[in-house]
Amino acid sequence: MSKLNFCLPVHISPEQFLTEYWQKKPLLIKQGLPHLAGMFEPEDILGLSLDDNATARLITQHRTDSGDQWRLQQSPLTEDMFSELPEQWTVLVQNLEQWSPELGQLWHAFNFIPQWQRDDIMVSYAPTGGSVGKHYDDYDVFLAQGYGHRRWQLGKYCNETTEFIPDQPIRIFDDMGEIILDEILEPGDVLYVPPKLSHYGVAQDDCLTFSFGFRRPNLMQILDSLVDIGTTDASLFVPLLLEQKLQPAGKLERSSIAQIKQQLLAMLQSEKGDSLVEQAVSEVVSKREYELLTPEETISLDDLEQALQQGGVLRTDYSSRLIYTQLQLDKTKTPVIYANGQRLDDITATEAELLRRLADGESLTAEDILNVHAVPLDIVMDWLENSWVWLDI
Repeated sequence: MSKLNFCLPVHISPEQFLTEYWQKKPLLIKQGLPHLAGMFEPEDILGLSLDDNATARLITQHRTDSGDQWRLQQSPLTEDMFSELPEQWTVLVQNLEQWSPELGQLWHAFNFIPQWQRDDIMVSYAPTGGSVGKHYDDYDVFLAQGYGHRRWQLGKYCNETTEFIPDQPIRIFDDMGEIILDEILEPGDVLYVPPKLSHYGVAQDDCLTFSFGFRRPNLMQILDSLVDIGTTDASLFVPLLLEQKLQPAGKLERSSIAQIKQQLLAMLQSEKGDSLVEQAVSEVVSKREYELLTPEETISLDDLEQALQQGGVLRTDYSSRLIYTQLQLDKTKTPVIYANGQRLDDITATEAELLRRLADGESLTAEDILNVHAVPLDIVMDWLENSWVWLDI
């Protein structure tokens, strides 16, 4: 694959996009991902949706006298489910990176957004007229056309008061307000849609649309992770010392609650708190959303060495989550690596530096691994078996 440019119009810089568009307004990017055009055909996705390990959904739209009735069937999907379909239907498959490392490399086109915010790549197949209705998402998404054509309409911004059509298995509504964009995307075109902006896509022919989603953790995820990490710190189990004033025996005074809150905030704002929160956030954003597939074939150490010597390179496997932080007190500047929700404490500084480079989107060659850093190949094999990296031959 040739070098990827950023998925942005030539006249818009990454800084301008993040300032003017990110989570603010949509952007149509003609030929933003030309590499995607023709990578897959409908038969590829329909076949994948039937795999027992795939996370897939079949959404059908049935016309009735009282209005449209939608139906949702979730994986595992079977061939029988496709035997008697209505005219309008859609198949969605999540986590395409798991099945195609080559597709996962297209994340590089979005490297102007921190990769810890990446969700996954979802694909939507629909025949002519197929859709998933008028809806909105709570996350940022780049809708990239890979095959065929899809018409997209964008409307109003939604919120918690938006009313969905009752008794439907998916969140859809009728009123999109004023239409602010109405375009047909061709293969390679990309449409950026910010959170909560209503959108409606309809297949103009057999089409594949790939959704590159970005999302951030919610506070409950951070609090839950913080509690888990805090259970290993004995100092957090020491009872608090509180000033005590005369008060009714059965009453919990607000002043006591205020003191507890103050001490909690003081801990969170301390050096210890910084470390706990950093680890809690890092573990949350590096967790995999989907179960890891077991590779059907494994490579031997000899084959791995030969592949590297013949020009093969190691790249990040984007079905995994590989990120890093930098401890403030670490004068050696060694990065702290997190992989799939776990902090890697048993790796060397050299290994951490190589994993940092991979997390930043770099590739590693035989020169990097065998000559400059002399990392044992059994270590690299562990990276492959954990699906942190992918061997591109």
